[in-house]
Amino acid sequence: MARQIAPTPHLIWAAGHFLTFVCGLRYLVSVVLFRGPSSRWYTVAYLGALVSYGVVVYNRFGVPQPSKAWLQRAVMEENVQYLFLALYWWINRPIFLTLVPFVTFSLVHVLNFVSKVVIPYAFPSAAPPTSPAKGSAASAAAPSQTLPAKAARQMQLWIRNNYEHCMKLVAWSETLIFLRLLLGAILLRNSLLAPLIFAHFLRLRFYMSSFTRTSWQHVGGVLDSWTSKPECPPIVRRGYLTLMDLVGRYASTVMSVPHGAQGATASGATGTAAATSASAGGAGNGASATGVDPTAAGAGAARR
Repeated sequence: MARQIAPTPHLIWAAGHFLTFVCGLRYLVSVVLFRGPSSRWYTVAYLGALVSYGVVVYNRFGVPQPSKAWLQRAVMEENVQYLFLALYWWINRPIFLTLVPFVTFSLVHVLNFVSKVVIPYAFPSAAPPTSPAKGSAASAAAPSQTLPAKAARQMQLWIRNNYEHCMKLVAWSETLIFLRLLLGAILLRNSLLAPLIFAHFLRLRFYMSSFTRTSWQHVGGVLDSWTSKPECPPIVRRGYLTLMDLVGRYASTVMSVPHGAQGATASGATGTAAATSASAGGAGNGASATGVDPTAAGAGAARR
């Protein structure tokens, strides 16, 4: 009987990320090249996101419970937040910028899955040795020098070297998405509800992600510098200060988190950098590669 490459939930989770990455990248490239992309690529990309995040959420929380404590825990869980966000984008008119965070997360997970699961399964000699004795022949064996083994190591090296850059890209893209939704609401290009929903999402991200805080602090610094210039009309300055006061109050109000749930979320957004190296990759300190491997210590250990 052939051995199974990975547990079924893990394969479904990985398949979802593969769909999100391939279809999302295809859609984004078409947009950049002005080729008039088919909305089907966009739809399938978010379908993959719903599958992968759905597996993780179900593995972590199980069947939804009609209780306030369960709901609060779920709302403060980043995988749940991204699951509902993916659902919202999936049922609404395509906005290409919204794909950037999901494609970035999926890139990290796809590379991690290929390097840690697919390559060792397809090329057993490429699998890392199981703690060989120091100085033994096994520790210097040729398998580690094979092409598949080198490819797997390069993928892991890329993840370690670029993980933080990916999370910064996610944070900045989410900032741009909010500005795009706000402008779209003013110009009636998207629903007036869209920026409100995304503002609530960003409030939670600001609370949980150091990368999101950094991006918004930078934007605030630029706007503050511009509105402080003498040529800036006083009415604009007063309007800006009023807006910043309202935003500050809104961002500072965070839902109460039941004891124990905060520990699972305060570290960042789905998955940890350690999880990225340990299983199917998590996301790190702040904007994490959400959608952690559902088999990694129950997916709960792979927190960011």
